[in-house]
Amino acid sequence: MMAASAVGSADGGTVDLLIVGGGINGAGIARDAAGRGLSVLLVEQDDLASHTSSASTKLIHGGLRYLEYGEFRLVREALIERERLLGMAPHIIWPLEFVLPQTQSPRPAWMVRLGLFLYDHLGGREKLPGTRTVRLERSPLGDGLATPSGKAFVYSDCWVEDSRLVVLNAMDAAARGARIETRTRMVSARRTDSGWIATIADARDEREVRARVLVNAAGPWVADVLGRVPDARTDRGVRLVKGSHIIVPRLYHGDHAFMLQNPDRRIVFAIPYEQDYTLVGTTDEVWNEPPAKASISADETTYLLETVRRYFARPVSESDIRWTYAGIRPLYDDKSSNASAVTRDYVLDLDAGEGRAPMLSIFGGKITTYRKLAEHALEELAPFFPDAGNSWTAGATLPGGDMPDADFDRFVASLQAARPGLDAPLLRRLARAYGTRVDRLLGEAQTVEDLGRPFGGDLYQAEVDYLVANEWARTSEDVLYRRSKLGLHTPPGTATALDAYFANTSRQTA
Repeated sequence: MMAASAVGSADGGTVDLLIVGGGINGAGIARDAAGRGLSVLLVEQDDLASHTSSASTKLIHGGLRYLEYGEFRLVREALIERERLLGMAPHIIWPLEFVLPQTQSPRPAWMVRLGLFLYDHLGGREKLPGTRTVRLERSPLGDGLATPSGKAFVYSDCWVEDSRLVVLNAMDAAARGARIETRTRMVSARRTDSGWIATIADARDEREVRARVLVNAAGPWVADVLGRVPDARTDRGVRLVKGSHIIVPRLYHGDHAFMLQNPDRRIVFAIPYEQDYTLVGTTDEVWNEPPAKASISADETTYLLETVRRYFARPVSESDIRWTYAGIRPLYDDKSSNASAVTRDYVLDLDAGEGRAPMLSIFGGKITTYRKLAEHALEELAPFFPDAGNSWTAGATLPGGDMPDADFDRFVASLQAARPGLDAPLLRRLARAYGTRVDRLLGEAQTVEDLGRPFGGDLYQAEVDYLVANEWARTSEDVLYRRSKLGLHTPPGTATALDAYFANTSRQTA
């Protein structure tokens, strides 16, 4: 079997999989396939996780509200995956407690409690605590609410640094032989007797590559990619739904989140974010335009601000919003008339047959189930690769996640003891982002002066250089808003200084 490095070589080397799309599904499939011994080329037209996969509500969860729509299989699979992922990447995934007030609930308490009972038991929960009931007037969990009284249910899910999850999967795929090419677009692809010939283009040139199987994991662009393939089967539909979020100054004290039920029966989360802020979202707005970089609409902003005012005592207005982000979810079109009710389950469409080179297209999915989706994708492709290895990703840690007993706090304590000359908050942030790989970033550094040029906040040259060398970072946005959220903390001018640094570094290495 040819290695991925043979892509585009003079002898016409062919990779096993050409994956189009560098979101969570594409990166997850690349990792799984490379670990089975298959050669992989992944192309992404922008940065890794530059669209939907960095615009989630950043939760690893079963999807409590999906029970209302009868999505029991999806919820069960997601709950099982929640437990697995928590152990695979304890630096970027951690437990998060949710408070669900009943004071303004359009659903009766018995219905919510029944849903939570199912939620506690569908997925074989082992690590997270079960649901409990509190009286908000007797609990600090009610602090900050406009009505800090009445019954509330408390349950647990997990937080995830979503764009970092994508990058870690891509890193692991690359470590296992996959080739990851960002800012590279698949222009077209055609079937041949032996597989596929695809034309790909980056900023420098356009070239042809050969592959045995084409995997269309382009997310919102899944239908667009099908349009670049002659005779592609198009009997599956994608429904584009935009979800937007706002970031405001902290609305309440505590490390818990709130699940807020609105009069229209939609759910909005309020979640602690980057120490000083609260993340509020998401919305469900039908997207009828071609896929593109999304932004929040005035109606969505109003809706989220009204939700905050309905539930929290602290007054907020549009001028309080510090940042917004939006993403387009590529949901499988199940013909539902309600955007909130469209299935979050995934569909794998294998277009193959006698004399037809295989193409697998991914419709739908959610970040929590990406690993299982990748495993199912490789099962679909198994007949074409009889010598490939078996499934292996369940429980296999992601880069940086191999800390003893998955104990993050103990790992941070040991890191701080080993480098007493570096600020404890800086070390904790770096440990959260990079886990056990933080020593590769820090090298011999014992003081901040050892980390090189400061860019503002606690961002230093050593981290920027690490992100360029190991994580495909090429712009200030890659660093400040995807590999991290330091853009919320750094002073004006940081992005400009970073982009100048990238430009200068690029000229020196050209």
